[in-house]
Amino acid sequence: MKILFMCVANSARSQIAEGLAKKLFPNAEIQSAGSEPTRINPYSIETMKEVGIDISSQFSKSVEDLPTDFVENLDYVITLCAEEVCPRMISKAKRLHWPTQDPASKEELSPAELKRRFREAREQIKLNLEQFKVETEK
Repeated sequence: MKILFMCVANSARSQIAEGLAKKLFPNAEIQSAGSEPTRINPYSIETMKEVGIDISSQFSKSVEDLPTDFVENLDYVITLCAEEVCPRMISKAKRLHWPTQDPASKEELSPAELKRRFREAREQIKLNLEQFKVETEK
């Protein structure tokens, strides 16, 4: 199974989803990408370390940066955008949409509030992935 998680910056939600999915689906090929990639948010790395998953070697990328074989043979494209316009791509893959608020707010927030938002996003994505696993194993 090949799964691609997408959002805009590929810095938070899709990176968190990639890390969680790699643990939940160890035999699947999993990547993430964004329509306007920036850099992985340090809070993404920190919030995943809290649950024993190291995503520090992951990096922000666009679909064009992914291996052609992976993109051409995708089974699922899962978008995680909520308030912004989600990236789209032409693919025969099944599309799923899991709207998740961007934890990396544009407003000034305290580190404690940012951590809370990243944990909330992580837990929401984790619940979606657990449900997805049940549905794909039927």
